[in-house]
Amino acid sequence: MKKILFVFLLIAIMPINSLMPENSRKGMVDANVFKWITEQFADAKILRYKVPGFDELSLKQKELIYYLSQATLSGRDITYDQNCKYNLLIRKTLEAIYSNYQGDRNCDDFKNFTLYLKRIWFSNGIHHHYSTDKFVPAFSKDYFASIIGNMDSQQLPLKPKQTIEDFTKEITSIIFDPEIASKRVNQSPDKDMVIGSASNFYEGVTQKEAEDFYKNLRLNAGKSAQDTLIAFGLNSKLVKENGKVVEKPYWVSGLYSKAIEKIVFWLNKALAVAENPEQRAVISKLIEYYRTGDLKAWDDYNILWVKDQKSSVDFINGFIEVYGDPLAKKGTWEAMVNFKDEEGTKRAETLSRNAQYFEDNSPVDKRFKKKEVKGVTAKVITAVQLGGDSDPTTPIGINLPNSQWIRKEFGSKSVTIDNITYAYDQAVQGNGFLEEFAGSKEEIELVKTYGYLAGNLTTDLHECLGHGSGQMMKGVVSESLKNYHSTIEEARADLFALYYLMDQKMIDLGLVHSPDVAKAEYGSFIRNGLMTQLVRIHPGNDIEEAHMRDRSLIAHWVYEKGKAKNVIEKVQNDGKTFFIINDYKELRSLFGQLLGEIQRITSEGDYPEAKELVESYGVKVDPELHKEVLSRYAKLNIAPYSGFINPVLTPVMNNGAIKDIKISYTEDFTTQMLRYSKDFSFLPAR
Repeated sequence: MKKILFVFLLIAIMPINSLMPENSRKGMVDANVFKWITEQFADAKILRYKVPGFDELSLKQKELIYYLSQATLSGRDITYDQNCKYNLLIRKTLEAIYSNYQGDRNCDDFKNFTLYLKRIWFSNGIHHHYSTDKFVPAFSKDYFASIIGNMDSQQLPLKPKQTIEDFTKEITSIIFDPEIASKRVNQSPDKDMVIGSASNFYEGVTQKEAEDFYKNLRLNAGKSAQDTLIAFGLNSKLVKENGKVVEKPYWVSGLYSKAIEKIVFWLNKALAVAENPEQRAVISKLIEYYRTGDLKAWDDYNILWVKDQKSSVDFINGFIEVYGDPLAKKGTWEAMVNFKDEEGTKRAETLSRNAQYFEDNSPVDKRFKKKEVKGVTAKVITAVQLGGDSDPTTPIGINLPNSQWIRKEFGSKSVTIDNITYAYDQAVQGNGFLEEFAGSKEEIELVKTYGYLAGNLTTDLHECLGHGSGQMMKGVVSESLKNYHSTIEEARADLFALYYLMDQKMIDLGLVHSPDVAKAEYGSFIRNGLMTQLVRIHPGNDIEEAHMRDRSLIAHWVYEKGKAKNVIEKVQNDGKTFFIINDYKELRSLFGQLLGEIQRITSEGDYPEAKELVESYGVKVDPELHKEVLSRYAKLNIAPYSGFINPVLTPVMNNGAIKDIKISYTEDFTTQMLRYSKDFSFLPAR
């Protein structure tokens, strides 16, 4: 069961102010010194992020971070394979060609081949990381066959006794045939979403068979499993063997064993240098979970992880988010290592201390409010290593665990990743996006003055309080909303943040000094949801990614409901469309009304209303406005998606012992991807 999702704000394409408290800039370097954008290809740009404060950590903390980082990178192949069963075969084939091909590497075909490989690295597979559509290579079948023909067959992942001709035919079909694995996640309610999705969580089963399997599994579970709502299916693949549907769990001795064994190896190393007994208990329980595949151990790990409030170094590692599964049951593997930003955390802690106020005053039915908010902890962190589904594209905020019963009984951890948001901010300075799409000079000035603060506070509210707010009615589980769960959950957290950003309490707490902070965010959100996020959609396509649907749903709903009072006005100026907010207070009221309905849908598990809301406001695209936005955006030459290169951590040895860990930022994207495939590839191509 997934409850808490990552939030991806469109900072990558939305210029925001670099104004931030001086203490938050400690350890940062000027954009003129550090190259934040390293390259751009297709619709992606590759950024670096700095790790301020790393050199001030103790040797023990650095060593802990190093071991956890190795565990973070060791599961990379798992994510590829979960995204599509063909991904490892294709990636390893293309990497072998790229590394060993002796032909003309300067021709357009080979450049297009390299571009295709980079797109696969960027998306952890052959499908776009956002749209989930399969990539179409810009080189021909014949060219691809010719470069394979020039390779030593020993360098390619052929099956035993497979000829190079048969191998070429096999892999060419996978890459070029539009009917093979055409979409990673198909969320169309009118189709069998399991059969229609290329994600590798199900094989040989239908949507109904999968839903019936887990329904029966829960009905037949013991009382303990019923009470705690164990996330059945989170760490497994569902297959059909001899006509029977069975689970294949991910664990040591099970699926992905070779990679999981390496993760466990490095976790054991980390165990020896843990900061305190609480952190040792967390790591030990995670090791137990990986060694058994027991979801009860996973819940126990999450409880221990939430309770650990002493450790400065922290991490996530496991099968966590369910965006990749059309049925929202199965977790994609991801990991991240970080440490606490003490100064920045003061802001987040202020929100968490006042969580009960926000819950009590939320504009939702009292039946759906928690009477007592437990264990909401928030902090600002500095990321050190990204892995799996968080690499190279990463969230800017996290709220975990996802299990609703753990959140209710033990609370959650919420984080804003400050060095990632700062990298985004520096990378978009002066790119012209805001000036092109903002409707007035006043709107531009609001964003320039308050945008950075507004963005971080929105993330704080979304992750720390939004996801953790409200409660489910007895017997309701997140699976009740099926393919609409992720969109509804993200909309719920976004609305919570938008509603409270303009609350007087934010001023009383000293987090903002003016409603103008909220106005900056309202303008950015409406502009994005109604218009600018369309730069990520191909002409003729619907909106499919959960976060984009969430933003579209909210923006179109408040625009429609506010027409009578002209809350948001659509205007034309020199042939360009703009959306102007005329009444910020009424807009906030509309956010509150929609939050009330979204919370009701969530709490009651109202699938028909979730479907109606998402399909009516979150999916369809105005083709004329879309065409206009794409034309205006193309002139700016900005890539709408951003990914990151990790810093390199290198142990400094003395007589067999680590005496320091050095951090460097010199590796480029291609070098890093090839090194990861060489040093952290533990699963076979097939």
